[in-house]
Parts: sequence; C-alpha cells; structure tokens
Amino acid sequence: MDIKLHKNDLPKDLEFGNKIAIDCEFMGLNFLRDKLCLVQISSGKSDAHIVQLDRAKYNAPNLKKILSNNSIIKIFHYSRADLVFIKKYLQVDVNNIEDTKLQSKLIRKYTDKHGLKDLVKEFIGVDISKQHQSSDFGGELSSAQIKYCANDVLYLHKINEALNKMLARENRINLYKDCLKFINTRVNLDLECFPDDIWSH
Repeated sequence: MDIKLHKNDLPKDLEFGNKIAIDCEFMGLNFLRDKLCLVQISSGKSDAHIVQLDRAKYNAPNLKKILSNNSIIKIFHYSRADLVFIKKYLQVDVNNIEDTKLQSKLIRKYTDKHGLKDLVKEFIGVDISKQHQSSDFGGELSSAQIKYCANDVLYLHKINEALNKMLARENRINLYKDCLKFINTRVNLDLECFPDDIWSH
C-alpha cells in the first residue's frame, strides 16, 4: 500500500485518472456542529492520499478541483453523509457518483449487513478493522488512524465493479442509476434540515 498524508491540500501535479474512491472523516455526524477533518482518495491502484484539512479556512483548491471535475467518477460508500460535509465545508458540488452502500442495499437482499467492513469481507476476502471509526480525527493522526482511513478507500473500486455486475445480472442497474440521480437532492434536503423521508405518509 502506498499511503500518503497531505496537509491542507493535495499536491498540484497529482493525477488519479478517471475513477477515484473517496471517503471523509468528521468530528461527529452533525454537519452544523462537527467539522470535516479528512478527505481520503484512492485511484484504485493500492494507493491512498489522505488530506488533513485546514479547518479554519478549508482552502484546498487542488482537492476541490478534483471533486468538482464531472469527468471523474467518484466512488463513495454512503455518499449522502460525505457529500453533506463536502458541500458544507468545501463548497463543492460533486457529480458522477457511485455509491457502494446504495448498490449493496439494492442487490444484496440476502443480508441486512451493508457496512463497508461486510463488503470488504465478502468481495475482497479481507477482514478490516473498524476500531478507529470513532476516534479524534481533528488532531495529530496515529499510524493506526492513517491505516484505518486508507482502508476506507483502498477496496472501493473492486467492490463497486462487483456490485455493478450483480445489479446488471439481476436487471436492477437502471433502478440504481435512477437512485443516483436523487443523491444531490437528498444532500440538499439534509442541508436544509429535512432529515426524514419526505415520501412517507
């Protein structure tokens, strides 16, 4: 694994290709109170670039350029949460999205376990640790925290590909694509503090 930690922003000359995996770490789950701390990116080639953001300014033009590039496919696991924090703190709209949790919920009806750890175990055969999922990402990062952050993006490309094959096989790929069209609307609803299902009675 090639894991690199960057302070404040990505290097200007760093290129990832046309498909990246993305994950974020926050100080908590309330975007109104808890700040965005880290953004992790992987090209899918056993690499992980972790950006530790300046939480006073969020001045990260190179990162924002990649996130806002509509020609790059961005793979998330539960994009709804990450995109709320990205839009709130980095002021970026992210498009051309894939979401492995959404894929899993649409196709893996043989289980109710759709967490990243479960997907990595099934499709990669690796048992990753989620021990540091609830830890302080606002200060100096330990080597264990850095490894945890890297694991959250290292396997998403292969999982996304495997789940898309299953969706196509079971004729649910178009349903998945229709769901993806709603993600940014769902994010905007969250930012306007409408957390509930607006379609419910």
